[in-house]
Amino acid sequence: MIQNQIKTLLAATLNLGTRADSMTPDTPLLGALPELDSMAVVGLIAKLEEQFDITVMDDEISADTFATLGSLVRFVEEKTQA
Repeated sequence: MIQNQIKTLLAATLNLGTRADSMTPDTPLLGALPELDSMAVVGLIAKLEEQFDITVMDDEISADTFATLGSLVRFVEEKTQA
């Protein structure tokens, strides 16, 4: 399941430990997780590209994409189906 894979990536990339386990699609990310700063977003995008064999263009990245776990999952699902 993509959501679980993304939770694992978030936990590893942001060093969240077990905090990622309780994340739901409504869990806010950007602005709510101090670990998710601009540099972490760049690293996370690189990991998502590698994990899901996708390419994320600069103009596809917005704060809305990283607003919640659910919005990030939807973005990755759309990219993998394209």
